Amino acid sequence: NGETYNIGGFNEWTNIDLIKVLCTQMDEKLGREKGSSEKLITYVKDRPGHDRRYAIDATKINKELGWAPSVTFEEGLSITIDWYLSNAKWLKNVTSGTYQEYYDDMYSKR
Repeated sequence: NGETYNIGGFNEWTNIDLIKVLCTQMDEKLGREKGSSEKLITYVKDRPGHDRRYAIDATKINKELGWAPSVTFEEGLSITIDWYLSNAKWLKNVTSGTYQEYYDDMYSKR
């Protein structure tokens, strides 16, 4: 019988605060004027039941397995952004549909 664990950073972000941090990091990494990415945010009417934030309680995995994040959320976001910027070809394949076509083809024959 397995266990289910929530894995999180013991912090909580509202969606808008998260996107603003992402915009700030993108401006820095791409050498853009500070605040230029944030100007691209388009606000839309929330859908019913919209989650304004996501809170993950990682207490169980910490207590039972001693797990804790090795980097802060901001550091992890920075590492993730760097990976995407360094793997533009992979990202293009995923967003163009080529990636999905490959998996549809591979798994439809099973």
